[in-house]
Amino acid sequence: MAALLQADLADLNASMESRTPQELLAWAKTTFGGRVAILSALQRAGCTVCHLASVAKVNLDVLFVDTGVLFPETLATRDLVAATYGLNIISLTPEMTMEEQTEKLGILYLTPDGQAQCCEMRKSAPLLALKGRYDALIGSLRRGDGERRSKVPILAVDPKMNCLRVNVLANFGDQELADYIRTNSVITNPLHKQGYATISCNRCTTPVLPDEPKRAGRWRHLGPWAMYCGINPTDLDRGTDAAIDLPQDLIDRILGRKVDFAI
Repeated sequence: MAALLQADLADLNASMESRTPQELLAWAKTTFGGRVAILSALQRAGCTVCHLASVAKVNLDVLFVDTGVLFPETLATRDLVAATYGLNIISLTPEMTMEEQTEKLGILYLTPDGQAQCCEMRKSAPLLALKGRYDALIGSLRRGDGERRSKVPILAVDPKMNCLRVNVLANFGDQELADYIRTNSVITNPLHKQGYATISCNRCTTPVLPDEPKRAGRWRHLGPWAMYCGINPTDLDRGTDAAIDLPQDLIDRILGRKVDFAI
């Protein structure tokens, strides 16, 4: 095994800025083969990535974290996307139900620290249970999402999962996303049309007013300091020294190196 640092990806990230989401998806499949999957919460951008994967016929698993307290509309969207696009959506679940968690630990999401703990158990931990299964996860983060995501790289190391995140929609603007969804009749969560800019657990998600930031509806009861659940490493404060450990030949393939072996 060898270390791959975020800093090592600088040149490759720069070269990928001109690539389309379709090209980035194809690169991920070619580079990682059967050890890459899509991670999606099936919001607008995530549904778009699922549509792209279906059209490209890349035959990738889609990982979906079912926290046990999602809106019925979200679960219905998952089932419709799977059936319509012919995708293998794998639902990941927490160890405890929300009832069991509340009985044991109380109502965590009422405080900032409790919210972080709740998100860790119900969102991050189910994904972390698959650590080692995939060398890369294809995500749908966009710079157009703003806040901490305004500078999200196309390729980002994920130390907790020890894999590479491939954000195929990183440079896909709001209008481009809207146009793709409309032109291709992409299936989306109906809650988006009911004022929900972003959607997660029913306890901590509300609609937003037209003049509010997109993420104002997430953890509204906790104030503006509670912005992210932590399942995406680029939402956290990390430097260019963040690293993952992968086989050397895979790192060479990622970076496009041609290695000559002397006999």
